[in-house]
This record gives sequence, C-alpha cells and structure tokens, in this order.
Amino acid sequence: MSTIDPAIQHVFDEVLLRNAGEVEFHQATREVFESLGRVVLRHPQYADASILQRICEPERQIIFRVPWIDDSNRVQINRGFRVEFNSALGPYKGGLRFHPSVTLGTVKFLGFEQIFKNALTGMPIGGGKGGSDFDPKGKSELEIMRFCQSFMTELYRHIGEYTDVPAGDIGVGGREIGYLFGQYKRITNRYESGVLTGKGVGWGGSRARTEATGYGAVFFTEQMLATRGASFDGARVLVSGSGNVAIYAIEKVHQLGGVVVACSDSAGVVYDKDGIDLDLLREVKENQRGRLSDYAALRGSASDYRAGGNIWALAAETRIDVALPCATQNELHEDDARVLAANGVRAVAEGANMPCTPDAVRVFAEASVLFAPGKAANAGGVATSALEMQQNASRDSWTFEHTEERLAEIMRGIHEVEASRAGLDKLDHRFSERIGA
Repeated sequence: MSTIDPAIQHVFDEVLLRNAGEVEFHQATREVFESLGRVVLRHPQYADASILQRICEPERQIIFRVPWIDDSNRVQINRGFRVEFNSALGPYKGGLRFHPSVTLGTVKFLGFEQIFKNALTGMPIGGGKGGSDFDPKGKSELEIMRFCQSFMTELYRHIGEYTDVPAGDIGVGGREIGYLFGQYKRITNRYESGVLTGKGVGWGGSRARTEATGYGAVFFTEQMLATRGASFDGARVLVSGSGNVAIYAIEKVHQLGGVVVACSDSAGVVYDKDGIDLDLLREVKENQRGRLSDYAALRGSASDYRAGGNIWALAAETRIDVALPCATQNELHEDDARVLAANGVRAVAEGANMPCTPDAVRVFAEASVLFAPGKAANAGGVATSALEMQQNASRDSWTFEHTEERLAEIMRGIHEVEASRAGLDKLDHRFSERIGA
C-alpha cells in the first residue's frame, strides 16, 4: 500500500486541517502526495520554497448565492462556486459542473486535478473549476436559462479570456454555455468569445470540442495498448456513463474496430452483447434526454437492461478487454477492480475525474493491468478547449479533421511524457521553472 513520505507528511496533515470535511479534496491531494516524496528528496528547494503548501492552497475561492425564479414564479436559491486554483502556466481553465452533489470540496478536488491535467497538455493554461448545486434534470428550458443568467450575473466579474476561462462539465453542455455567454455579453457589452469554451460552432466554438474528452481517452488508451502489441481492433469494451464523455468514447472505440458492449447511467446498466447502438443511444440521451431504460425499451430483445446494476460485474460474465470509467468520481471500487483484473482486462483508462478509488488503482498495479489516471487520459477536453481559445484569439476556425489531429497529437504527447523518464524530467523542469509565479 502506498504511503506518504515522512518528509512531507506534515504538509498533508496541514491540508487536512485547513480543509476539514472535504473528503474528495483530501483523496485527490493524498494521491499526489504519495508520489511526491522522491521528488522533494531530489529537489529540496521545493520544500524550502513551500511549493507543496502553495499548490494545495487555491489562489482564490469564490462562493456566491444564485437566486432564480422557477416556472411557478417561486424564488429558488442555489449556491455557486469558482475556485481559481493555480495560474502559474496561464489563465485558470476548467469546467462548470451543475449537479446536486456539488460542494466546495468537490470543486476544489476537481480544480486540483485540473492543475496537473492542464500542465500535461503542454498548453499555457492554469487550473480552476466551478459550478453549482443546481440540478438541470427535470427543469424547463426557461428555468435553466434563468438560472444560467443569474449564475453569470455574479460570475462575470471574476472571469475573462486572460484571467479565467470556464467550460462545460456534468450538467453544463452547449445549451448552458450559450445561456451563460449571452448573459456575459449582455452585461459587459463585449463579444469576448474567448471567455468561455465549449461554445456552439457558429459563434466561436471548436469543431471536435464536444467529442474531445471521449475521443482523447480512447486515443490515450490506444497508445497504452500499443505498448503491449495490442489495439482496439476486435476489443470488447465497457464504458460507464452515457453522457457526453461516454457517448464519444463509444463512438471512437467503434471507429477503431472495438465493440462497446455496455454503458450505464445513475439508474442502471444496459448490456448489448453485439455492441451498443450508438445512434439510438445518442437519440435517447442527447435529443430525448431520456434514461437507459428508454434505450432498452426501444432496442428490444437485443439488449439486457439491469436496473441498479454494476457495469464492472459484466467482466465476470463475458470477455472484456478494456474498461473506460467515464461517469463520476469513485465509481470503480476495489472489488470491481478485482473482478476486472481476474477476468483478463488489459487496460483501464479514466475518462472521468478520479473514478477509481485508490484501492482499485492498487489492484490494477498489482495485476499489471495498464492504467491511465484521469489527469492524463481525460485531458483531451481541456486540450481542445485550449485549441478553441487559440482560434478565438486569432479569429480563426479550424476543420474538424485538423482539430481532431491536433487532439490526437496532444494525447500522444501526454502518453510519451507519462511513459518515459526523459519526459518526466522535462515536465519536472518546466514545473520548477514556472511554479514560483
């Protein structure tokens, strides 16, 4: 079991004390601290300059009230967050999440992960994250619009294309980004398209941004498999989730010759032994905004829907070569990892942020299962957001093919950094040059 080096244990203890009750943030920092002991021993100047303390303390934490009026003309109150964590490499960059589970601790964990993910892309972007405990599910279009407008009425004063550039995340797609940008433009009287990413293509968005996180995770996994002489051709794959990341991970796996046999949502799991019908899944989830039970009803006898099921347990029933957890944090536990490892899974790549618990990751390591943490595997979304920022700054528009190739190139580069000692040394040098800013 990994432990924190005694030389930096006191710093982690201080993080726990200063951020009481924020369990996701504690987990994220612990995972980083467990790998940093040898770095501090090699570079004592980091400890002397309190680098670890600085990187664990956000530069700015913003919490605000979001009042909005529902369709019954009742005033509702939610809480909004933006944590601007680290701007050593560039403006803060990270998504907005609208979900009932969002707390300050959730946002801090996501923002902390974002620092390292963004650095790995090689793009000049810092780390940040935001969101609200607002739940868009079951809300009308007008309710979502009114909430977004109220949210941006406070957030606008803290963001800008050279300051902080939010994007989408769970519960925040192109529709929500559109409402947010419209309110920003109205308040500031500026068409500052670089202030948000994930926009519609017709008004400054990047082609392939919608697909980027899912595609990127698959591109990274493809590189991992190649190290063992394998590929997605003929591979059978599990993809948890059925939102944006999962849908486009499924699409790219199918394009590369693999077969995704199952996906999930918060209510259950659907298993299609011959492969998920991607067109039907997209219709149900993106157009009808329905559940996987609706997909199964339309798919008929070709699919097996399991209410409340565990997608990872399918590895004990059928051959599975690759697992892509693309739903949410801590969704894949130690027992799940043992099922996957015992039944021959070759690779696991995190399409979501920290979906595997630390115990699950240790099981994969002990079993020599290829494993990619979210800091690397799901960096495709923010990398393409940075490409969108480039296009906005130059008033340019790239083709889908060009953007996708840039994304694939960035993911290959991240894999090289992860896989080679020389790459780690380069990242370490870049970090030491810039972190003191």
